[in-house]
Amino acid sequence: MNFGPEVIGNLAIYIVVLMFAFSAHEAAHAWMSHRFGDDTAYLLGRVTLNPAAHIDPIGSLLIPIVNFLTASMGVFVPLIGWAKPTPVNPLRWRNKRTANIMVSLAGIMVNLLIATIGLIIIKICQYTGLLSFSGIVSVSEPIVLLLLQTVSMNVGLAFFNLLPVPPLDGSHVVEEFLPASMQETWKQVEQFSFLILIGLMYFGVIRALFRPVRIALNYLIFVL
Repeated sequence: MNFGPEVIGNLAIYIVVLMFAFSAHEAAHAWMSHRFGDDTAYLLGRVTLNPAAHIDPIGSLLIPIVNFLTASMGVFVPLIGWAKPTPVNPLRWRNKRTANIMVSLAGIMVNLLIATIGLIIIKICQYTGLLSFSGIVSVSEPIVLLLLQTVSMNVGLAFFNLLPVPPLDGSHVVEEFLPASMQETWKQVEQFSFLILIGLMYFGVIRALFRPVRIALNYLIFVL
């Protein structure tokens, strides 16, 4: 199977952006947990943007690479990438309910912050004429591709983690608002979370949910 330099170049930029998005996401979890009194992740060196501290060889490299290459051939493979989970000890948290919500949302907020910064840089480049963001962007324009990937990747990661499906971040927020009678049922759902996520991806549910976000991004970048 022969992939041209265009695909390999796009893949390299994709992986660089993904590593940074994953690292920032997990570092934010670790930092916020430390702020609420739990130093578990802090002592393990997880409050860092160094990808080596967060990257899982299978979930962060192999699966995203396979997913990217198969997608470039027009083949849909419902695979999910991931970084190493940030270890936390809720028993050490002050104000456990607030801590659980804030630690869960920290990664999402950082990804949205990175996307916002990327979008601001894009608009500055557009209005000053430094870079062109019209038409089809190729690897021959690495800075443009890097900025576009940074915005779309971080928004996508934030949106995905907002889904209320265990063990995604959104599920921890929902968990705090569930009545005690539903807590046990919620824990049982976690056993099938991977199958649920695969199903949501395979049947296009996640794609359909994300479509309005993608349309809004395209408007902000290419129209506004």
